[in-house]
Amino acid sequence: MKKLTFAIDIDAAVETVYACMLGLNDKSTYEQWTALFNPTSSYLGDWSEGSKMQFVGVDENGDTGGVVSRIVKNMPNAFVSIQHYGLVQAGKEILEGPEVEQWANGFENYSFTAVGDGTRVEVNLDMNDAFEDYMNETYPKALEKLKEICEKG
Repeated sequence: MKKLTFAIDIDAAVETVYACMLGLNDKSTYEQWTALFNPTSSYLGDWSEGSKMQFVGVDENGDTGGVVSRIVKNMPNAFVSIQHYGLVQAGKEILEGPEVEQWANGFENYSFTAVGDGTRVEVNLDMNDAFEDYMNETYPKALEKLKEICEKG
């Protein structure tokens, strides 16, 4: 897996950006910025350390798919570490096999740093070659959407 890094400066307080990015006060803020990856993107679970989370969406056939993950670390307004360890296919968890091995133990980390009156969000993620170009194209657009949401409020 390759390490990819994306960053954006947002003209909003760290607390606002953290809450919007994770959808803590309103799940739709998470769903809006992640809609750039899948228009039906959402999550099942909660952001507490050690908890299981499913990051899911519905595909063109109406099947629920996504990844099964664990919240490894959640330091409010500072850092969130997510470890992906399985897939959701047609609504069922798959925790082993060749498709899972492509993602297994991949991390997605969010860092939130105060910069003046605003916030710098940095995303570091492990990505397999098959999705590298997609993520390089889509993640910056998703972060721009997050910026728009946070700066509106």
